[in-house]
Amino acid sequence: MEKWPIGVFTSIDAGLGVKLEVAHELGVPTIQLHAPAKATRTPENAEAFLRRLDELGIALTAVFGGFEGESYADIPTVAKTVGLVPPETRGERTIEMKEIADFAKMLQCDVVALHLGFVPHDRSEPLYQEVVEVTRELCGHCRGNGQRLHLETGQETADALLQFLEDVGEDNLFINFDPANMILYGTGDPIEALKKVGRYVRSVHCKDGKWAERPGEEWGVEVPLGEGDVGIETYLRTLLEIGYDGPLTIEREIPQEPERQKAEIGHAVRLLTELKQKLGVA
Repeated sequence: MEKWPIGVFTSIDAGLGVKLEVAHELGVPTIQLHAPAKATRTPENAEAFLRRLDELGIALTAVFGGFEGESYADIPTVAKTVGLVPPETRGERTIEMKEIADFAKMLQCDVVALHLGFVPHDRSEPLYQEVVEVTRELCGHCRGNGQRLHLETGQETADALLQFLEDVGEDNLFINFDPANMILYGTGDPIEALKKVGRYVRSVHCKDGKWAERPGEEWGVEVPLGEGDVGIETYLRTLLEIGYDGPLTIEREIPQEPERQKAEIGHAVRLLTELKQKLGVA
């Protein structure tokens, strides 16, 4: 595979990813997939999806887990509802995440990813150790499938995320770096964060956002790529510095409106293509 193939975050029947057909129309060679609903995760559907990818000449690079009941309405709601941190839903979601990993294996995909949720800041809290343990359990399941587990950035500072990875201590645990999430959640400058965690970064999102007036208390605003505070050229230069050569996966959380998706994703594809050429990665 070429260095920095452009990708896009897609979905079949869940999540805000673009449709596979939009990726194909735009000539995007790689995708990440939001895991489909449980009823869709069958061997027959996996075979059909693989055939479709083969027909379109598209490579699947990661499958992202997501769960019923998650809400990104505001930062406190994210803390209460997202990922494997909330104790009330953790057992059921851990089982489902393992099933998603098994479905990814059917899709011949060796990367599974998710938003783990707001890991407690205090390492002495019992909840912190519980999250460490469930992450180890999930890493063990993924290892059995020959897979890596990637944690999406955003809810923690770079330093807190590094400490968590070290505390989990699994050799198949890595990072899916999303620069805009650092801004949206108010957890730190994305470029400085990328430099700190770079050795763990194995997949990335290309997404942009603007800082909130009160970062960390209220949401920042997601905007089209190149129109926010990330600094996309600096972001790509930093990816070069840390030696990242995987896909540049565009994520744009907009409704399933094909024309709008084509326009915004198309703009992002052109911007990344121009920057790749400028940086000598064409």
